Amino acid sequence: MYQEMEWQAQAQADVDAQTLENEQDTKAFEAGTRLYTCQNCGAQIIAEAETSATFCYYCHAPVVLAGRLSGAYCPAYVLPFVVPREKAIEQMQAWCKKHWFLPKSFTSEKQLEKLTGVYVPFWLFDCDADAHIQGIGKKVRTWREGDYEVTETEEWFVERGAVFPFSKVPADGAQKIEDALMDAIEPFGFQQLKPFSMQYLSGFMAQKYDHNHKEVLPHVQQRVEQKCIQILRSSVIGYSAFIPSEQRAVMQHIRHDYVLLPVWFLHYTYRGKSYQFAMNGQSGRLAGTPPLSIAKALLASAIGAVLVFLLVLLLGGWIFL
Repeated sequence: MYQEMEWQAQAQADVDAQTLENEQDTKAFEAGTRLYTCQNCGAQIIAEAETSATFCYYCHAPVVLAGRLSGAYCPAYVLPFVVPREKAIEQMQAWCKKHWFLPKSFTSEKQLEKLTGVYVPFWLFDCDADAHIQGIGKKVRTWREGDYEVTETEEWFVERGAVFPFSKVPADGAQKIEDALMDAIEPFGFQQLKPFSMQYLSGFMAQKYDHNHKEVLPHVQQRVEQKCIQILRSSVIGYSAFIPSEQRAVMQHIRHDYVLLPVWFLHYTYRGKSYQFAMNGQSGRLAGTPPLSIAKALLASAIGAVLVFLLVLLLGGWIFL
């Protein structure tokens, strides 16, 4: 499902990771950043002190300077951008060519210029998951005895359990960003994480987190439990059917880090509906729901109807001859 959630040896866990760096880094973060607030959607955007943010990358409305950030919002790590802006636009254009019914304005140069590089706030969790499943496994055997068909069903009590170590399970800390959209552009290569430095913000925006680690923990628990149950269920073999009566995974020894991950964002409004697109700034993986041009769809339908009509006429004429 995603590489960094595959259970690994506990020895690979980084026991020295911290949520915040030292006091010097915290003060540098406070002095070197500015917080902007969108008056339209309420998004809070972080930029370098030397950068003048003018629009919101969510809704493209103007933003106003709100002040400085406290050191508590200084991340421990950052995953630098690998995909440059030019390459991101190229990949977006290639994606557009595969979708015939996009509105013309969506693929315009003016629209693609709004593609914005944003460091999205994420919480990364390490834990041990004590997982357990149990239920009834059925073995069904059928044979014939003369004129009769005999079916024999055996029921067995089945139980599986294990402790799985998880490393760097991600959950975004931004309320404005859909969890499903961020899940869709995974995985990120967390082995490339760097201790946070202000230099990585140069030329990019960042989003202030508004969900702390406790608020995103249920989403992480769900992902961990799904993965554990999937692994344990795959070990239940040799049965015609398995009916679970209990499935659980309890997270233990939980640790978390606050990090910034690179994402290219593009927002588009069409017929009063908002569309968000996100691209993994490290791998280039793209996700989003494309808007549908009604005019192009109707034109394609009309052309299709004409072609079918002509084909019927040709076949009808050939049959008549």
